[in-house]
Amino acid sequence: MAVYIVDTNFFIQAHRDRYPLDVAIGFWEKVKELASNGTIVSLDKVKDEIFKNEDALKEWCLANLPSNFFRDSAEALVKYVEIINWAVSKGDQYNNKAIEEFSSADEADAWLVAYGCINGLSIVTYEIGSPNSKNKIKIPDACMPFSVRTLKPIDMFRELGERF
Repeated sequence: MAVYIVDTNFFIQAHRDRYPLDVAIGFWEKVKELASNGTIVSLDKVKDEIFKNEDALKEWCLANLPSNFFRDSAEALVKYVEIINWAVSKGDQYNNKAIEEFSSADEADAWLVAYGCINGLSIVTYEIGSPNSKNKIKIPDACMPFSVRTLKPIDMFRELGERF
């Protein structure tokens, strides 16, 4: 069975824009089902980003996601250090702010890349690569040198043959 790791924006953009909790009930039921059967997982760092806001999304996550959904990012610490070193080595491309943001221990992106790398998981994100960017290290661009696959949420659902 394929397992996917989902980015913070999988939840936040769905909630705020594409699939509001009060309208797209089928989407959220599908997310709950995929989380319950272990097809999708995420990280504690993603949970921290989602739970910063006291909103309906936080309440939904608390009520609907299994207790083991948000995995411990510490498992990926060695690979995380390697990914941060890669980011720092890109100082000729990215500005200092971009590298600092990506390298922040509280920021989920580098942790997702590391966890996906060591566990062979594809990362599900709405981010689109921007290889010539100077202002932000995008998840797809950080994944490429580590052979971690990224895909958009709708592509994951298609790959799984899911409908909602």
